[in-house]
Amino acid sequence: MNSVLLRHHLKPLLPVIIAMHTLSPTIAAAVEPSGAAPVPAEPGVSTAHDFDFLVGRWMVQHRRLKRRLAHDNEWETFSGTCEARTILDGQANLDDNVLELPGGTYRAATLRAFDPSKETWSIWWLDARHPHQLDPPVVGAFHNGVGTFFANDVWNGRPIMVRFTWSDITANSARWQQAFSEDAGKSWETNWFMDFKRDVPSADTQLVSSHVERN
Repeated sequence: MNSVLLRHHLKPLLPVIIAMHTLSPTIAAAVEPSGAAPVPAEPGVSTAHDFDFLVGRWMVQHRRLKRRLAHDNEWETFSGTCEARTILDGQANLDDNVLELPGGTYRAATLRAFDPSKETWSIWWLDARHPHQLDPPVVGAFHNGVGTFFANDVWNGRPIMVRFTWSDITANSARWQQAFSEDAGKSWETNWFMDFKRDVPSADTQLVSSHVERN
């Protein structure tokens, strides 16, 4: 390919390529402008056991911005539940969520699948109110006990990046956050927090403790 054609093909990607140089290594590695599946920031940081802590039933407290990417600071809080189990012989997991929004309760499900060849997780969210619409998966990995996952998506007709973060993981609690970026990851608006508390506290914390130490 000659230099003129190369510049032509690269021109639409230049804003994203430039932005990736300003991002953290995790973001730069996890989001590819081509839309291809992300790769982990460093090899061997994630395993098929990363989400073992989530198996079981949880009470969830939600805190969510009423309007996203609108320079709004009005939050709504509501409760919910989450029940998770492993599938595919432990290589994936599925959870069933009840979200008690002020405007009415609805259900949603999350599917997470681990790719051992890339050592990354792909995470899909399915909203029961829109059963024919499956959001693009966020893809990423765990490092030092924190899971970070990214996707390119569209919000109200505008292209955005989406980031999921799992942190503060113990045997009986965890936190999930969602953030959006309109500038290829230069800045983020965190718009949703979910604080998990195990419905029936587990007496066996060995599994989660080993997970935290390993990552």
